[in-house]
Amino acid sequence: MKKKFFERFSDRVVCITGSPGAFITASLLVIVWAVSGPLFNYSETWQLVINTGTTIVTFLMVFLIQKTQNKDSKAIQIKLNELIASYEKASNRLVDIEDLTEEELDKLHKYYEQLSKQSKEQQDSRDSAKDE
Repeated sequence: MKKKFFERFSDRVVCITGSPGAFITASLLVIVWAVSGPLFNYSETWQLVINTGTTIVTFLMVFLIQKTQNKDSKAIQIKLNELIASYEKASNRLVDIEDLTEEELDKLHKYYEQLSKQSKEQQDSRDSAKDE
């Protein structure tokens, strides 16, 4: 499959920026900036350099991280859907539940919480019956 330019670019940037080398480089830049403070008399321009730089990097990284997160979430959902679909006793109603509203997801969550409580109660009653 041919990846689009932005997808290749974002995958590469996220890979590079998540590396130990990128962290060390960023740390060194901050240290150099801090050490250079006395040379610039801790001027407003000196402060503005780090503020502007970090703001721009943060702003751009938010979009790259979100794109990567969306792609990963979609891949995980597809894998989970495949597992649900392949298990004959599973309820296929749960395939694609990520498209439900927040309220619908809350209802499903409460349903499965109740199912879990019932299962624990049944297990506890079986355990106490064994002990007798």
